[in-house]
Amino acid sequence: MNLSPIARISGLLSAGLFAGFLVAVLVLELSLRRFGASVYTQVRMVELDALDRLAAATLVPALIAMTTVVVLALRGGTRVPRPHLTALILLTAVLVTTITVNMPINADQLTWDVETPPADWTTARDRWQIAHAVRTVAAVLAFGCLAVAAHLGTGVPPDPRPRPRGRILPVPAPDRP
Repeated sequence: MNLSPIARISGLLSAGLFAGFLVAVLVLELSLRRFGASVYTQVRMVELDALDRLAAATLVPALIAMTTVVVLALRGGTRVPRPHLTALILLTAVLVTTITVNMPINADQLTWDVETPPADWTTARDRWQIAHAVRTVAAVLAFGCLAVAAHLGTGVPPDPRPRPRGRILPVPAPDRP
């Protein structure tokens, strides 16, 4: 069974869901900028309750699927599809940004009191939102790469090496009366 087509479609779907999720969170976060510390903190508490599980449930399958496509191409001795490799790199950048910037801020925000957020709450908010905007752009670009690859075909450039040709057999001339 060839897993590559399954990995390609599951990667496209997972990456699309993940990118859409990040865009929705970005819209919510940007709309919160006009509210004060208490409202922002309260909404963040709601976000941090379960949205991280949704992010993991969509990002992890996308990473696994893109890794599968790349590894299968390498093992099969074929060219690695550039859109899928690009998507894998972009989604890995999303993961690194999430782990190094967003998750530590999330952990800190879980300790905030809704009634009395820290005095520097805007600094944490701004850092989180900038990192989130970066990862949202990366996720949307990854999904775009996969969508274009799905639309155009495999995403694997043609092999420039000449293909060996078989012996051309002469076509018999038609019988003439």
